[in-house]
Amino acid sequence: MNDDDLIAAARKAAENSYSPYSNFAVGSALRFADGSVVTGTNIENASYGLALCAETVAVSKAMAGGIRGGLEAVAVTGPGEAPITPCGRCRQVLNELAQLGGTDPLILCVGPNEIRRVKLSELLPDAFGPASLD
Repeated sequence: MNDDDLIAAARKAAENSYSPYSNFAVGSALRFADGSVVTGTNIENASYGLALCAETVAVSKAMAGGIRGGLEAVAVTGPGEAPITPCGRCRQVLNELAQLGGTDPLILCVGPNEIRRVKLSELLPDAFGPASLD
């Protein structure tokens, strides 16, 4: 699956967003070294602090399926004119999965007319993760 396909998967995931409070539908797709792709979408809650971000949902699905490494790329899509980036919490959650496999995945921050390509380590420099506990 190439980057365009990954972006399409993230956009498709956003169609299932449950975002009645913000009306900000986000989709995410994770690509792994074995070729598998796991998607997620944001899920809001009337108790706002309990909302789940698309990236966190995708990572949870991947880990629940036994995936513990090989994260190569992540696509994140959302509404608006600017490319969307993972929030701070999602950067940390993605970092945990990436460190389990020793990768520094490419993050595709997608807007309607622009795709920003950045490594996770650039979005979360000096990250705390499993290796920090040794």
